[in-house]
Amino acid sequence: MATQLFVPAFRIEECLAQIRECLEKGWTGLGFKTVEFEKAWCDYTALPHAHFLSSNTVGLHLALHMFKTKHAWNDGDEVITTPLTFVSTNHAIVYCNLQPVFADVDDQLCLDPEDIERKLTPKTRAVMFVGIGGNCGQYQRVVELCRRRGLCLILDAAHMSGTRISGKHVGGEADCAVFSFQAVKNLPTADSGMICFREADDDARARKLTWLGINKDTYTRTSLQGPYKWMYDVEEVGFKYHGNSIMAAIGLVQLRYLDRDNAYRRQLASWYQEQLGQIDGCRMVPVAADCESSRHLFQILINNRDELISSLHTHAIYPGVHYRDNTDYRMYAHASGSCPKARQASSQLLSLPMHLGLTFADIAEIAAVVRKYAK
Repeated sequence: MATQLFVPAFRIEECLAQIRECLEKGWTGLGFKTVEFEKAWCDYTALPHAHFLSSNTVGLHLALHMFKTKHAWNDGDEVITTPLTFVSTNHAIVYCNLQPVFADVDDQLCLDPEDIERKLTPKTRAVMFVGIGGNCGQYQRVVELCRRRGLCLILDAAHMSGTRISGKHVGGEADCAVFSFQAVKNLPTADSGMICFREADDDARARKLTWLGINKDTYTRTSLQGPYKWMYDVEEVGFKYHGNSIMAAIGLVQLRYLDRDNAYRRQLASWYQEQLGQIDGCRMVPVAADCESSRHLFQILINNRDELISSLHTHAIYPGVHYRDNTDYRMYAHASGSCPKARQASSQLLSLPMHLGLTFADIAEIAAVVRKYAK
């Protein structure tokens, strides 16, 4: 039987019961379950605000769009970001006519605060920190740097649902944190996300912007009395970025199991560490000491990565690569060579299978293949 990289785990009957309620009430769009999920997410994370979206990517774009207009940034102003991420992180910067400036990564594959300092210019306006695989890296130092320098901090927390630092869920330290509930994430739906602003005014504006700039969404208008439910204003150009109740219904079920699921992921990571600890030529990506990682990924660095991938495939084991150095892509090739650590890691990175269906025996089998073919 094949061992896949990701296999989402859905509590199918519970999800269907939540979805059935949406269908029976005839309310599948914005509101109803989205409101319930937002409250549940705030209760779970202790973050002050949460707004349910159609994806993490739209949330990153929304955050940058809002901060650009709020703080009167100019086209061409700079956002420091990482080259080791899915391209949506950096596309969101370009969507807003801002310039991504790539800083290098540390041993944990997160932004290196010292290289951030080196890349600062008078045009720097924000930092985009990516918690790759659920790892925190030197996030606290980046928070302090942004506060000291007066920079906005956006946390791309796509992998960080359930990640905690010193017992506290990540996100509250940033001006905005954006989570992903895409199909293979730790809290999977089909696709959706959550945007969490620190300031109440930003949250209120986001709710209008995600519904095309309309100042009263359809769910809110259903609770109004009298004949003027259709009366609303359009205050600025917005987007259709809101989430829907079907996705929120699935998310509500998945959230109940998130801590349990993440605990098992950490057990899988522990088994990997035990099995891979003595293999020459194989280095595991470390996790910060104060970080209780969601363990969305288990990553190793290995010199003969491509050869090992082929060998794993012959044993029906299918790993992944997270991620290619974005400056390898034509879109961002102008920055090629600016982040040597990220470039080297990009050629060695391998994500081993990590999902709730794996057992100790599976981990031992995967490690045995790595041990045999690693160089």
